[in-house]
Amino acid sequence: MAHRPPDIRLDNKSDEATEADDVALDTQGETGPHNGTGEDLTINEPLLFHKVKNQKSILAIVISDSKIFAGTQGGEILVWSLETYELVSTIPAHSGAVLNLFLSQDGKLLFSGAGDAIVNVWCTRDLSRLYHIWSTYDVGDVFCVAYSDSLQTLYLGAQNTSIQWHDLSRNNAFPPPNLESHPLNRRNKFFDSIGPGKVATPRSIIGEEILAQGGQTVEIDKEHIHPYAHYGYVYCMLLLRGGTHGEHGGDVLISGGGDGTIKIWQLANVGDEGIRLLENLENGDNSVLSMALDGTFLYSGRLEGDVDVWDLDTCQLIRTVKAHDADVLTVAVGQELIFAGGSTGWAKRFDHRYKCKSQWKAHDQLILASAIAYHNGKAVLATGGNDDCVAIWDIAAWIKRPSTSSKNSNEDLLESLRKLVSFRTVSSNPMYTEDCRRGASWLRNLFKRFGATTELLNTDDKANPIVFARFKGQNSPSQKRNRILFYGHYDVISAENEHRKWIVDPFDMQGIDGYLYGRGTSDNKGPVLAALYAVADLVAEKRLASDVIFLIEGEEECGSRGFKKAIRSNKHLIGEVDWILLANSYWLDDDVPCLTYGLRGVVHATIRIESKHPDLHSGVEGSHMMDEALKDLVMLLAELNGHGGQVNIPSFYDKVLPITEAENKRYDAISKSLLRRNPDVGSAEDLTASFKAKWREPSLTIHGFRTSGPANSTIIPHVASAAISFRLVPDQDPTQIQKDLVSFLKARFATLQSLNTLSITIDHQADPWLGDPENRIFKMLERAIMEVWGPINQGRRRSSTPSKSPTTQMTNGLTSPKIAPVTSSTLTKGSNVTPQSPAQDLNRPFSDLPRTQYPYTYQRPLYIREGGSIPAIRFLEKEFGAQAAHLPCGQGSDNAHLDNERLRLLNLYKSREIFGKVFSESWS
Repeated sequence: MAHRPPDIRLDNKSDEATEADDVALDTQGETGPHNGTGEDLTINEPLLFHKVKNQKSILAIVISDSKIFAGTQGGEILVWSLETYELVSTIPAHSGAVLNLFLSQDGKLLFSGAGDAIVNVWCTRDLSRLYHIWSTYDVGDVFCVAYSDSLQTLYLGAQNTSIQWHDLSRNNAFPPPNLESHPLNRRNKFFDSIGPGKVATPRSIIGEEILAQGGQTVEIDKEHIHPYAHYGYVYCMLLLRGGTHGEHGGDVLISGGGDGTIKIWQLANVGDEGIRLLENLENGDNSVLSMALDGTFLYSGRLEGDVDVWDLDTCQLIRTVKAHDADVLTVAVGQELIFAGGSTGWAKRFDHRYKCKSQWKAHDQLILASAIAYHNGKAVLATGGNDDCVAIWDIAAWIKRPSTSSKNSNEDLLESLRKLVSFRTVSSNPMYTEDCRRGASWLRNLFKRFGATTELLNTDDKANPIVFARFKGQNSPSQKRNRILFYGHYDVISAENEHRKWIVDPFDMQGIDGYLYGRGTSDNKGPVLAALYAVADLVAEKRLASDVIFLIEGEEECGSRGFKKAIRSNKHLIGEVDWILLANSYWLDDDVPCLTYGLRGVVHATIRIESKHPDLHSGVEGSHMMDEALKDLVMLLAELNGHGGQVNIPSFYDKVLPITEAENKRYDAISKSLLRRNPDVGSAEDLTASFKAKWREPSLTIHGFRTSGPANSTIIPHVASAAISFRLVPDQDPTQIQKDLVSFLKARFATLQSLNTLSITIDHQADPWLGDPENRIFKMLERAIMEVWGPINQGRRRSSTPSKSPTTQMTNGLTSPKIAPVTSSTLTKGSNVTPQSPAQDLNRPFSDLPRTQYPYTYQRPLYIREGGSIPAIRFLEKEFGAQAAHLPCGQGSDNAHLDNERLRLLNLYKSREIFGKVFSESWS
């Protein structure tokens, strides 16, 4: 029989002619975008749910209940969380490419076979190596592995055409093998041949490297081999549990080879034979490259694009489906649907009548591996290719599995977030007014779907509406229930992507490497939906302990236009409020959860100077007698700021609250925590000084200049203006600061004796906010964070000896550090690490951990203040007489307001859990 290896190249290159032919057929032939009925197949392509990247080709994929395992060309096994798609671990598994993976039936054991002629067995719980197994013979590549749980026996198919086996239950019956027999220590017939003088290059025996990862070393008994199981490479194997062919019973092994045959082997009751051939299925000479089982139906992918369908009960070929015009390298099946991956990167779905129903370009080059899994009641398809990534496809619309949970799944949350992100709710641009309205209406309907009483509250000046929603608690009479007001916003900063710096369309959310990229994912659509879904879970389970009121506005990014009046006009609808909760900021770094108890206020102003002259040419009209508007403006602005950034307005610092001992302790805790993880950011003193300057000290910023006239270097503009802002702290009064600013500027402008005119416009103001970290809701949030996030990894990223920088005492009594200020980018540099340690605890619930560890290993969240402003928070506190608390959901590297804004999936899910604990807790 003919035997041709598949045309597989792992360097992101494939046969161009073959690929071109297949793509041409896929786009215009009967297997292309239109099937025989004229249906457009590309319309039915699945949603790309998430994509995780690697540096090497993905050759094998298996999925357990909680993890995705992928074998790479570089010999690693990559492990991702199935819940969050975060990389849990990278295992240096083999010295050759990992060609196949196999999970035991109970999911406790992972088997890997590779190009180094080794089979390793791993514990899926802690990812430790249990067994390191090799053959007595030179088998070449181990293309496939299978394992019978009932017989505790593994089977491997190899390049030398053999099938071999080993009974793991008998490992202790044999002495440890001599490491000289290990494949890495064997003499190579070519490289270790005898040279001139009949002398061979001496070789050292490798021992420590083999034993370094632990586990028992095993050499397969030389009698446990079936040579020439196929007349070609043994490319793939499956285990049919429970067997077929009635009288034999037990598990049976199915193998596919380069000789084009599929063989069925009896495993039980065969004595020393190990395996006994039951059936030989033939349908031409093309190699069998991949197989998948659905009940007793076997689907085999072959060279040159065919998928054969076999009935194993009768061993008859039912049909041959022309899936691709090139090799079918991987097949996955579920509920009578066939998914075939070709060597051109195209994936196709066939229904139970074997008709192609959809196709899509899944990978840039080869699709080398695929697997179907069910998570939270929903089906996903994972594909891997030589474009170095694993793609997760949502196929729940095609494969239904009823959910036993009353909760809405995290997949439902992601679908809702993807839809909400798609609305271009940019409040600063009138072009998107309709998008803002549609987004508000869609969000209101989502609240309504979950059982809320909801309305859209109109605002002044045609500003975007406020989404109001109320859920009633279910566990106590209304007079005893607490009422929590959750504040958020659905509007976002503009993201036109004119310079193509985004890696995705900013309004088409995509998941990459455990993060959700898109405008508004972190600020603030993701946190709003996390809170909503937490309430929806509790409503479905009848565990909502408090009344929860949502106020989600659409003008936060524009200073909350119309918000105050709308709230005051609808206080009868909103009712009384006991506590206020918001989630509209981020951690300091990427690793340690935080709680925010303070925000600075703000006064935005525009200073404008205008000349009575029109725009003039400097070469014609410029002289010392000319009062130029821009020069006046520069001199006036220079009067505002003194040495070290000090604001020169009299009495500006008089109302700044002195620091307390408790607050100093919080700053110390912050610095120690951050330096423990990232010592390169400086000394503790420098770090503390930087945070104090940004959070509890007021500041002045000059944002930019505008001038009249054409933009060239010869013009004397007749109008010059500057946008400035003051960030204020408790107990500075924005109204008083405005008055003092105007008085100061007018007085200083008068000293210039200019003929120009000065005007000052106050564009926006917001009060500073200082919460009480010791109040009840903060403590409730603290407990919830500690329970949900669990232990925080305290490992360092780098080590260095920080140096202390000099500081200067300002005349106002505040300390001005003469250091480079610490920024979010500084604190998150190099922090792409998983917060949990060890890796196996990523999906472990808090309830599984010893309660005695709680006070010791579970770090408290960092209590922080922030330098930004949220206009609504202090207003809501005063209006309802309630205290507020702020739960940051995102990480420091979320890039809010910047290109490539993102939110980590894990943070989204954990925030949902935290809100759920707070909303379900009884306050009595």
